[in-house]
Amino acid sequence: MPLTIATWNINSVRLRAGLVTRLLHEEAPDILCLQECKSPVDKIPFELFAQAGYGHWVARGQKGYNGVAILSRLPLEDAGHIDWCGRGDARHVAARLENGVLIHNMYIPAGGDVPDREVNEKFGHKLDFLTQMQQEFSDTRPERAILVGDLNIAPREDDVWNHKQLLKIVSHTPIETEHLGAAQESGGWVDVTRQDIPEGQLYSWWSYRARDWDAADKGRRLDHIWASADIAPAAHGSRILRAARGWQQPSDHAPVFASFDL
Repeated sequence: MPLTIATWNINSVRLRAGLVTRLLHEEAPDILCLQECKSPVDKIPFELFAQAGYGHWVARGQKGYNGVAILSRLPLEDAGHIDWCGRGDARHVAARLENGVLIHNMYIPAGGDVPDREVNEKFGHKLDFLTQMQQEFSDTRPERAILVGDLNIAPREDDVWNHKQLLKIVSHTPIETEHLGAAQESGGWVDVTRQDIPEGQLYSWWSYRARDWDAADKGRRLDHIWASADIAPAAHGSRILRAARGWQQPSDHAPVFASFDL
């Protein structure tokens, strides 16, 4: 049986616990990685997810900000986390499955509104975070590993609704895409979604500001699934559940899926 993994920036796991359980029941991934949980770990409703069949989990949390969690139908063990940039932010957690596969769940900083680190500390933090990722994966080149999460960058021209208009917009600036590309290359990571869907516009995020997000369709592909080079050929079935963006009181992100024959 293939292993199916999903990643979703849930934008408050307690506020949208019902949407999480809906996804678990209707789509039934083996593993669901959540970002921007905005909750201390002890306040995340894990018992609700266990009732849906997801009794295994690891998480890192903060009150009101950040936060990452991995929910699983399969046994897993906590594989620790990296304190990127030494800020104590809950932006990463790792888990290891019984078959040895290591899963990284990441939430990269958004970077604020101005793409200039001299005037916007948040943008500088984002670039420093990406630089540390490059160093980390260069030092410990991943094997049998999957990295997922809200990476807050749409790297390709067809990952945004209008490449030229967004070149100076945080999440699609050349310096961000270059930094993300360097981090990806340093670990030999393969963008599984684009391996499976190599052509065409593809989005996982639509702004709340759009009155009719579906009709306007001004999206960006900010959420990603990567695999280490040794297991990337086993990946298939990538998709984005666009419909979830239209659920009641939705996250502004849609879940991204991929399966692996491991």
